[in-house]
Order: sequence, then C-alpha cells, then structure tokens
Amino acid sequence: HLALNNRVVAVYAGNMGVAQNAEIFVHLAMLLREDPRFGFLFIGRGSSADSIRQLIAKEQLNNALFFDEVDPEEIPSIYAQCNIGLLALDPRHKSHNIPGKFVSYLSCGLPVLARVNPNNDLISLIEQESVGVSYCGDSVEELRNTLLGLYEQVKNDQGMPVRCQQTFRNYFSSTAVAQQIVNAL
Repeated sequence: HLALNNRVVAVYAGNMGVAQNAEIFVHLAMLLREDPRFGFLFIGRGSSADSIRQLIAKEQLNNALFFDEVDPEEIPSIYAQCNIGLLALDPRHKSHNIPGKFVSYLSCGLPVLARVNPNNDLISLIEQESVGVSYCGDSVEELRNTLLGLYEQVKNDQGMPVRCQQTFRNYFSSTAVAQQIVNAL
C-alpha cells in the first residue's frame, strides 16, 4: 500500500483486546508520524480493534494502516513485506505467556518489538537469541527509543531474520516440541 512504501514496516497482527493493550503502538505511530522511515500495519479484531481503527482515522495517520482481518494463508506474504513484528502484552499481567503471533513472526524471520509484563519469559528468550527487543513500561517515548534501537540492530545485523527462523525451529517447530515432550517423559 502506498502509505507504507519505502518505510520500515512494523506489523501488529492478531487479537486486539484488553490483555494486549495494543493501543500503545498507535500512540507510537502518532509520535513517529513525521519520521518517514517508519510505517505501521495493524491487522486484527478484538474489543480494542474499533478504538484503534478510529484513533488512526481521527489522527489522520499517514504512516498507519488498519485491516480487520485477512485470510490466514496471506499472513506469510504480508509478513514478507514487513520488517518488525509488534507484540503487546499488558504490563499488568502477572503470568508468563508466549503468544502465537510471536511464534509466527519468528517463523517468517521478523525481529520482534515486544511490549510485555516484567519478568516474562519472552524477555530472556528475545535477548538470549538476539531476535528483537523487549520493553516493560508505559512510556511511548521510551517505546520509541526501544524501536529506534531495534531499527539500528535490524539495519546493521543482516543475520537477524535467519536467527529468528532458527529460533522458531529450535523452540517452536513440531520437531522441537516433540523432542521437548520426549525429554520430559
């Protein structure tokens, strides 16, 4: 789509509900509206989807697009046109959670910007495997700085997409999961 041409595209795909609090990424798009380097793509449904769509329209964001849903078979080709996968878990969560979208981003070679709750297992996994960055706060300015840091990493580390796919294979592929089950027995 023309609005995102020649930009680093950060995609948020999946449920948009209270548990995710994905609105922070719309506020990030608002903060970066004058920065021609970044575009944001939101795909999904959920209790917050309407407010996200309306906020994008109200703010007339020329760096953000919203789609209700797409055919799941189209997701890999959409991800192939993106550069960063956005992941949101409300920081008030107390439990660990590895969302399906994290796994799908990795399988398509997308480095992740994860806004998660403190002490979430994803933080150490992302750090250990060098497949993105995580952030645990509520500050849109700090989230922007985190995104800018990831942007520099992605630009300077050509191996990141391959590492993402390798991390998917090592931890989340059916072969890896079967081996984990066998090891547990």
